[in-house]
Amino acid sequence: MKKVAPTKAEIALLEPFIGLTLERIHVPTSREEFASAAAEIKAAGIVGFDTESKPTFVTGDVSEGPHVVQFALHDKAYLFQLHRADGLPFLIELLQSEQLIKVGFDLKSDSRHIYAKLGVHLGGVVDLNTVFSMDGYHKHMGARAAVGLVFKQRFAKSRHVTTSNWSQHQLTPQQMLYAANDAYAALKVLEALNLRREDLPIMGMDTRAAMHEPAVNS
Repeated sequence: MKKVAPTKAEIALLEPFIGLTLERIHVPTSREEFASAAAEIKAAGIVGFDTESKPTFVTGDVSEGPHVVQFALHDKAYLFQLHRADGLPFLIELLQSEQLIKVGFDLKSDSRHIYAKLGVHLGGVVDLNTVFSMDGYHKHMGARAAVGLVFKQRFAKSRHVTTSNWSQHQLTPQQMLYAANDAYAALKVLEALNLRREDLPIMGMDTRAAMHEPAVNS
């Protein structure tokens, strides 16, 4: 029997998902803060992951994102802004790491944008769409549907914030909450599924073709 995710109407009736609050969300700005954040993220081993890009509204325009990369731990999140040059070496190391498992929803486009902007391949990826499809769910599973299914809770996402300017130098509190909790929800869903690490469908450098990224000639 085909498994079915909850509908938007069903999700709307659920109690809200409680995410991270602002005091749990950190935006590094100095080299020391980036180094400290990267060390904590690496030590976590598995983190929620997502990216945000300034939207394009004209046909043919190409996004210059990502502008923000999010890493969520079990009790906090770090938001890396790509215009902060001091953070780029630390960010690139985290993105490429096969040891740091980065879990999120529909990460193919994130991976393409990261490669286009930084020239690096995203390693150690667990896409929750793949996890749910392996369990018999055939419909695309986003954060809202997954949170509704796993926790019986409503994960609210504001279209106004989704389409806001993610390239601005100072993120608004609404942007910080949105970005952090996208990644946090992914981590909480994976934790609730209680899968062994060896059973996770981890995509790394050798699966970049599946992520629609061009190979680099050696």
